[in-house]
Amino acid sequence: MKRKVDFLVIGSGSAGLIFALKVAPYGKVLVLTKDKMEYTATSFAQGGVAAVMYSPDNYEKHIADTLKAGAGINDKEIVKITITEAADRVKELIEWGTQFDKESSGKYALAREGGHSEYRILHHQDNTGFEIQRALSEKAKQHPNIEILENYFAIDLITQHHLNEEVNRRRTDIECYGAYAMNMNSNEVETILAKVTMVATGGMGNIYQTTTNPLVATGDGLAMAYRAKAHLENLEFVQFHPTSLYNPGEKPSFLITEALRGAGAVLKTKKGKPFMKKYHELGSLAPRDIVARAIDNEMKLSGDDYVYLDATQISKNEILHHFPTIYAKCLSIGIDITKEMIPVVPAAHYSCGGIKTDAHGRTTIHHLFAAGEVACTGLHGANRLASNSLPESAVFSHRAAVKAAEEIKEIPFNEAVPEWDAKGRVLNEEMILITQSKKELQAIMSSYVGIVRSNLRLKRAFDRLEILYKETEDLYEKSIVSKEICELRNMINVAYLVIKMAMNRKESIGLHYSIDYPEKKK
Repeated sequence: MKRKVDFLVIGSGSAGLIFALKVAPYGKVLVLTKDKMEYTATSFAQGGVAAVMYSPDNYEKHIADTLKAGAGINDKEIVKITITEAADRVKELIEWGTQFDKESSGKYALAREGGHSEYRILHHQDNTGFEIQRALSEKAKQHPNIEILENYFAIDLITQHHLNEEVNRRRTDIECYGAYAMNMNSNEVETILAKVTMVATGGMGNIYQTTTNPLVATGDGLAMAYRAKAHLENLEFVQFHPTSLYNPGEKPSFLITEALRGAGAVLKTKKGKPFMKKYHELGSLAPRDIVARAIDNEMKLSGDDYVYLDATQISKNEILHHFPTIYAKCLSIGIDITKEMIPVVPAAHYSCGGIKTDAHGRTTIHHLFAAGEVACTGLHGANRLASNSLPESAVFSHRAAVKAAEEIKEIPFNEAVPEWDAKGRVLNEEMILITQSKKELQAIMSSYVGIVRSNLRLKRAFDRLEILYKETEDLYEKSIVSKEICELRNMINVAYLVIKMAMNRKESIGLHYSIDYPEKKK
């Protein structure tokens, strides 16, 4: 089956829906999402949106904080664009129905998080992302030019290699014509032709055993772009959130927002001793990479499975008003955070690298855009500053939409694209093969490519992964296509890229910390 749309959007989080809403006046938009449209990383985001709103804050301070967190390897022009345009995008979210918390005076209540020198985080209690997702979803559902298909799995981007056409070795003339996607209700693979394709598939946290990412975050967009020969970079910079709730067996791990530390919560050992001051002058509000490594080190020194986050000095009224979701969650497993400390562990949280884009969200493949966590704009450098991801999505989805709306008039459909070829695929794979390979992959990444790395650990991970790759590719080529085999294949592709880029990074900087190389001073 073939569909034709002007704009194909893969992913229904903030990046995808903002782009969809902005291009909808210029043509037919199709949004694909492999689960329910609200089940996204955006929905899971607790903290908020970093934007310069009031004095004494200013652009220069936010830029300086972003560059410091990113160890100075950020793209300075992209940092400037994001921070100077963020407030306008926030106002747009508000116009679209997003409700941020306000003070009694009517001003927006701003929080402060790790690495920020000022209070600049707009939030909706402790479920800001959920509120943004709600507003965007409602608006997208109402737009007559936007069609949303849930339970659709994008398998591959369509480029010249599906037409058996040669492209030059410098990869400068590749074009995207849409995507092959599986309707998971019927298990049929559809050919979707699009003039412009936006990849907004989120992150890859599930290549690790413990992650705050939703179960759908399996690196699909990254893997599709890699196979299409787009340029990807900085995937070695995987941010581990320092504080996820220690609750073995729960997936995804429940995030304990950094804003709780901003409100006064302190990290302590299991014996109740504060420890962050010996690692950084900002203590529990140090940048995330430093906090995550400190917790990792304390756990290794003590042999404990977790450390504590002590929020008992914060008033119960403030807890109930600003952190009701965290309070309720902890209470559901028997912890009253107004009286007891919270057991926490680091968890894979955010990919600072991704599909390389320019200042307008364009990738190195013509007519293919990327935005959100799947993209690498250059904003984050070696480490994302807290709450900079939502404004990044808004800014670059807007910029991509402006550029796509300009370009679409000159882009034809490619009618020569063939239907999905399922010939030779007869095997209904045994699920045990896939689930076991997935567990092995997650164990390899968590053991060898986590918060602290070494040349030996990376080499061991690379060698182990090569076996899984060959087994999975063989299984994929023979199997009737399914979500499970496609996700495993994507996760292995992305894990390979993380390992390869980590092996090529001959220094310790930001989120890539190797015991074999001296740490670069910030």
